[in-house]
Parts: sequence; C-alpha cells; structure tokens
Amino acid sequence: MFESVKTLLVEHEDLQEQLADPALHADAARAKKVNRRYAELNQIKTAYENWLQLGEDLVAAKELAKEDDDFAAEIPGLEESLATAQEKVRRLLIPRDPDDARDVILEIKGGEGGAESALFAADLLRMYLHYAESKGWKSEMLESDESDLGGYKNVQVAIKTNASDPSQGAWAHLKYEGGVHRVQRVPVTESQGRIHTSTTGVLVYPEADEPEEVDISQNDLKIDVYRSSGPGGQSVNTTDSAVRITHIPTGIVVAMQNEKSQLQNREAGMRVLRARLLARQQEEKAAEASKYRKSQIRTMDRSERIRTYNFPENRIADHRTGYKAYNLDHVMNGALGPVIDSCIHADEEARLAEVGDTQA
Repeated sequence: MFESVKTLLVEHEDLQEQLADPALHADAARAKKVNRRYAELNQIKTAYENWLQLGEDLVAAKELAKEDDDFAAEIPGLEESLATAQEKVRRLLIPRDPDDARDVILEIKGGEGGAESALFAADLLRMYLHYAESKGWKSEMLESDESDLGGYKNVQVAIKTNASDPSQGAWAHLKYEGGVHRVQRVPVTESQGRIHTSTTGVLVYPEADEPEEVDISQNDLKIDVYRSSGPGGQSVNTTDSAVRITHIPTGIVVAMQNEKSQLQNREAGMRVLRARLLARQQEEKAAEASKYRKSQIRTMDRSERIRTYNFPENRIADHRTGYKAYNLDHVMNGALGPVIDSCIHADEEARLAEVGDTQA
C-alpha cells in the first residue's frame, strides 16, 4: 500500500538538499516553489512514518497480549488509530491543486437586486475580511465603487497569506467562493417588510507570485488615464489619476481609481490583470484535463448559484455540497470555516473517487 510514497520520500530528500544550498535562495521565486513543495511532502512523510509506527506498535501489542492481558486492552485503540492514520495518508496523497499556497484577488460585484445587491456585496466583503483576519491573513483594498446607500457596485481586495504549507493558502480555501451568492431578506429599502431575493457575484483569482510569472507584452496593452469619479480624497476628482488597462489579445479590461496616484493605480491594475490572465491560463488547462475538471467542486461557470443566505431563517446553504446550518449571523461575522470545509471535503472525496477509478 502507498507505493507512491517511496518516490515522494526521495523527492523530499532532494528538496531538503536544495534548501540547504545557499544558491537556491538567490532566486526568490524558485525558493518559494521549493519551500511549498517541501512543506507539502513533509506532511506526507510525517503522516506516513506515523502510520508505519502505529502498525509496528499494533503488531507488538498483539504479540505481548499473548502473555499479558493489559496489552490486549490496548489493541482496539491502536487499530482505530492505525485506521485514522491510514486515511490521513490516503488523503494527503490526493494530487493537490498546485496553486493552493497562492494569495488571491477577490472581486465582489453587484448583481440582480439593485441597491440591495450592492448592500449585500458590502456584507460579503465584511464576511471575507473577518474570515481572513481569523486565519491571520492580511487584506488589501485594491478598488471599490460604492453605491449610494453604502454598498458596493464592485469591490476588489487582495488577501495574502505568505503560506509555505499549501493547505493553509488563501487559494486553497477561497477558490470555492467563486459564483453567484443569493440573499433572501427584507431590504432596507422595503417599507412593507416583504422578503426579496437578490444576487451578488464573487470572482476569485490566484495571484501571480512574481510579475514575471505571467508574460505580458507592453505592445499588448492599451492604457487610458482619466479623471476619477465618485467618493474619494480631496484630489481624487481633480487629477487624471484613474487608469484603465485593456489587454488587447484577450479583451480583459481592468480599471483602477482608488489611489490618488496614477502610478499606484497602474500597479494595482497590473496585479489584477496578471491574476486574471493566470486564471484564464488555468481554466484553459482545466478544460483540456477532464479528470481535473470533474473533480473540482469550485465551478468554472461563474454564473452558477452556489450558496443561499436566508436571513429570516438565519440559514446558510451551500448548493454544491448540501451543507446547511442555522447560524448565518455567525457566518456573516466571519465564521465561514465549516462552510468552506464542506467544499474542501467534497472536493477531496471527488478526487479520491478519481484516483480509485484510475487504479481500478
């Protein structure tokens, strides 16, 4: 069992040697990739060695139990621990998304429902920021277009983890958030207390580790500058600081006006453009790999309605995994962990089924 572990242990030793070489750390991007892979394999190595040790302990306990009943009493517990350890190794051997350790750029857009949708976009942003804070992650506002009532027509935020362990990365958790989020509640604009249904869209992109990771030719860019509009600082509406970047080959357009500096808006826009191009590349690869596409709980269809937030019933439901709970008030304050865990677990089960089909 676990024949592939031996190959991974050899790779682990090789990476350990690379990390001890000072030359590796002269290349920050390569060092980051090696560190991430080493952290991933280190988990497998630790779990595998624990499984082996428990197996040896069980064999020893069975031998000693022939002469001492005290050892016989330990056998059921050891068998249970061995089964748990085996399952952990099995799950760790599931091919992991290579982008799990990446930071993300998260975009929330108003959808059906007008003002109420924009208000819910603000609620979702607050939920994600609280969740990020609970995980010890950092967040950075990149762009926002506020609505009249204090919501957001569109808002973009970067969430950074600097995780070496892929399982703790922002993408590993937030990639499942992309899609349409439906809210059912009485809008603040509704005088008769009727429940309305509105939707808000969430897009999540893995952020490029280094600018050079996504090759963008300056000849492929059309950059326009214009005067910022809407709420802002004293100079936001008086200088041509806003930037619109069009990537001509793909037609992707990114507009930034949050900062007073044209240079800062351009840098933020390029970060978002790189993330969108990286996501586009990955989706094209995923479309070519049917197994990868089938095993992903995170949908590539951004129009899919993935979750419902029912305020009158204090209920949250994820339509992909069947998760349902009546603690919506806590979830909206950042207690999103169990919801995301249900997505991670469902994704793992799908990947395990794929591995089983391949081995059959």
